[in-house]
Amino acid sequence: MPFVTAGDPDLSFTAELLGELARRGSHLCELGIPYSDPIADGPVIQASYTRALAGRVKLPQILEMLSGVAPRITAPVVTMVSYAIIYRHGLEKYVVAAKAAGAAGAIVPDLLVDEAAELSAICRKHDFSLVQLITPTTPRERALKIAETSTGFIYYVSVTGITGERTQLPPELLENVAWLRGQTPLPVCIGFGISTPAHVKLLAPVADGLIVGSAIVRRAAEAATRPRADVLREIGDYVSELLAALNG
Repeated sequence: MPFVTAGDPDLSFTAELLGELARRGSHLCELGIPYSDPIADGPVIQASYTRALAGRVKLPQILEMLSGVAPRITAPVVTMVSYAIIYRHGLEKYVVAAKAAGAAGAIVPDLLVDEAAELSAICRKHDFSLVQLITPTTPRERALKIAETSTGFIYYVSVTGITGERTQLPPELLENVAWLRGQTPLPVCIGFGISTPAHVKLLAPVADGLIVGSAIVRRAAEAATRPRADVLREIGDYVSELLAALNG
C-alpha cells in the first residue's frame, strides 16, 4: 500500500500519482492529510506537509481532488489524518465528507484507544473503516482492545519511532505480527521503514499488507524541479519493483 501525501500546493500531481499507483497494481492507497504537528511522521513526510500548509492547502481542496480521482481508480483510498483535524471538523461531518469524496476509511495515528469509542461507532454506522495503530511497545492486552475498535485493517508499526526509510527491521517483528494475526480476523498491514524489495520478501509471508511511505514521498518531492512525467514513471517503476517482490 503506497502512502501519498497531499504534500504540495499543486494537488493535480497528487491526483496523477494516485492514478499511477493504482495503474501499477497497488491494492490500496494511503493519502496523507497535512498537519502542522504530526505525531509519527519523519522528516520527509513532515517536509511535504510543510510545503502544503505554506501553500494553504486545506481539507476541502483535498477531498475535492479525491472525489475526482476515486471513481477512476480501482484501488481504495484511505486518509492518514490527525484526530485533531477530525475533531475540529466534527467527527461525523468528517466521516460523511471523506466517504462522499471516495475515501474508504481513515488511519488516525494519534487517537488513543481509550477515546476511540465515539469515532469507532460513527465509522461503523457509515461503513467507513477506522484503522488504528499497534506498535512494538503496545502491551498485548491493549493491542487486543485496539483491534476490537478497529475496522478495515490493523496498521502495525514495524519499529519504535517515526516514519522513514531504514536499512534494517527489528528481528522480533515477524514474531509480533504472527501473534497479532492469530488474535484478530482483521488483516494486519506493516508500515514504517519499509522501502526495499528485500523488506517486502522478508515480511510478505507474515503480513497481509505492506505500507511504503517516505520512499514514495521523497521521490514525489522531485516533481517540483523535474518533469512530472519522469517523476511519475520513476515512482511507478519503483512500486512495480516492490510488487514484483511481493508476488514473487
